[in-house]
Formats: sequence, structure tokens, C-alpha cells
Amino acid sequence: MIVEPAKPEDRQDILAVTANIDIFTDEEKDTVRELWDEQEKGYHFLVARDGERILGYSCFGERALTEGTYDLFWIAVDPSARRLGAGKALMRATESEVQKRGGRLLVVETSGLDKYESTRTFYDAAGYEKEAVIRDFYKPGDDLVIFTMHF
Repeated sequence: MIVEPAKPEDRQDILAVTANIDIFTDEEKDTVRELWDEQEKGYHFLVARDGERILGYSCFGERALTEGTYDLFWIAVDPSARRLGAGKALMRATESEVQKRGGRLLVVETSGLDKYESTRTFYDAAGYEKEAVIRDFYKPGDDLVIFTMHF
């Protein structure tokens, strides 16, 4: 498995990985498509590739009006490829890319819903610090949970 910058021809495979993840809503899936289509606005995609197959991807970009702060917008691994190390490899490659670009802080936001428990566990296991919880952020009963990594 290698992690590398996404190529233009990876669009459909990235969208297919997104479509295969049950916890993503249609709106969230549309957002991934929008970020891909607006890469010129500073969205960067990395892919974990096993031969020709894309196992997963990350999308990150610099946070406007900050110095060296980046957002991890998405990290997703196809359900059929979980537990193969693609998520961890994507996370480490994303951190490396952020640091190469002068980043000093990587911010990750996720939902507080039970179905995102494994996502929060992943960030915690990857060494991210839970910085904040904003109750009822997305909708009543759906908190925003913010994780950070300082470099």
C-alpha cells in the first residue's frame, strides 16, 4: 500500500469509497464531491492505494485567517479495506503533508453520535487530543467533537 496525492482520474474511486460508507448522509457524500471539484480553493486529497485499487482517502486544507492551522475535512476507508492500516497510513501522510506546508496545528471535527464512536476512538488512538465538545451543534442531540494535533 502506498499513500500519495490523488490524481484527476481518482475522482470516481474516491466517490465510490464515500458511497460505500453507511454512516455518511447524502449531504455528506455530496460535500466530498464538492470539495473534490473545488480543489483549486485549497482542498488537498491523498489516497491510499493498493495496486490500482483505492482503499481510502483524506482531504485537508489550510484554515482561512490562521497561521499554520489546517483542517482535516475527511478521512475515509472503504469498509472492505478496514483493519489493513489504510486509515493510519492516511492520517500519518496527512500530518506529514501539513507539516511540509508549514502547518503547526491540525484540527479534526466529527459528530458526537453513537455511530461515530469508532471514528472518535480512531482519532484518540492516533494521538489526537479532544479539545472541545459543542452540544447540539449539528442538530439537537448531535454534538460537534473537536480533536487537534499540534506539531
